[in-house]
This record gives sequence, C-alpha cells and structure tokens, in this order.
Amino acid sequence: MDSRNDSCILLFVKFPIKGQVKTRLASHIGPEAALRLYESFVLDTLVLLKNFNAVIICFDPADSRGQFEQWLGGEYAYIAQTGRDLGQRMKNAFERSFDEGFQKAILIGSDIPDLPVKFLSEALDALDSNEAVIGPSSDGGYYLIGFARTSFLPVAFDGVAWSTSTVCEQTLTILNEHKLNVHLLPEWSDVDTAADLQSLLLRSQLTPFENSRTYRHLTANKLWSKENV
Repeated sequence: MDSRNDSCILLFVKFPIKGQVKTRLASHIGPEAALRLYESFVLDTLVLLKNFNAVIICFDPADSRGQFEQWLGGEYAYIAQTGRDLGQRMKNAFERSFDEGFQKAILIGSDIPDLPVKFLSEALDALDSNEAVIGPSSDGGYYLIGFARTSFLPVAFDGVAWSTSTVCEQTLTILNEHKLNVHLLPEWSDVDTAADLQSLLLRSQLTPFENSRTYRHLTANKLWSKENV
C-alpha cells in the first residue's frame, strides 16, 4: 500500500463511445471490439492504481462526470479535462492538483494497461530528489510525466507537436533548457495500433497480466489472431 498523502496520480480517460476511442485499432478489429477493449484498458489501469493513495480521474468530455461516476464508481476524485489541446489539458490538470495541495503529481493515460506498477512507485520516489520524471514510450511519445510542486514547468506543454514521434524529445529539450533535473523511467509501449496490440500479447505471456480483463477479452474474442492483428 502506498501511504504517501502528498502525491497524486492523474489518470486521463475519455468516455467510451463506439467509434470515438481506439480508432486506429478499430480499423483492424472493428469499432465494437475496440470499444470493449478500451473499457478493459481503463479498468485494468485502475487495478494498477488501487494501492496508491490519491487517484484523480481527469475525464473527457467535460460534461460526462455523472456517466463516469456511474461507470467507475464514486470512490475516485474527478476533474474535467479543460483546454484547447492535449498540452493545455495536461497543464491544467497539474495546476489543479498542485492548487489542491499535492506536492508531487504524475500523469498517465489509459492506453498502458500492463504498465508495471513499480514504474509508478519509481516515478513518485524519483520526485523526492528530482524536479521532473518522464517515461518514454516506444513510439517517441511518453507514457508518464510528473513534477514536484516546487519545480512544475507549465511551458513543458507549450509548442509540442502532439501525436508525433518527437513528443518526448521535444519535451526533454524544454526541460533541459530550463535546467530541470529529470529522472528517466524505462521505456514502455502504449497500445494504439494493431502492432502495439500484438506486442502487448507477446510480452504478457506467462505474466500476471494474463489474468487481466484486457488479456481475457482478447483471447476470448480471438482478437490476437493473425487475421485480426
């Protein structure tokens, strides 16, 4: 159990609507299967976070809080994502968490259902002696970013070409230009494409993730087959 009460995890989640989540995967496995897969991703991610003290679900769209509480339950804190682009939404979420008194915050998305929980603990621990932490993803983005309250750098989210293969590089450049001490986590892969899905299944074999909702959904519906992936 994580007993730290000065830190929080910000989880970015879109409400699951068919045709609006995991669209790249939907072109291979169909929109209904992609929808159910995304729902599994979110629920498995919450299992990863169950032993952390403060989890804040940053939801989108902004008027869907009631739907989220009905889906995920009322035990979480909820804040709406606000801002013109992803960078602005992430910046605002960090600012909100620090305004509420947290001294450390890390942010993750809902497309890394098998993220090792030790990476989350490492990220929070790293912020005791580092000003920022980032987890590079294999596609050139990042799966996690975090700051200590006293070293939060809002401009880290400005002018970044989101959804490109240089997001992590651009962000690290900004952090380095402002002379922040950054802890790098191990690289991990989020799941956006059919190839990502195949990688998820391969690396999950003979691991505890075989008991996850995601893995059971994939195998029960034969979504791992060569015909579909």
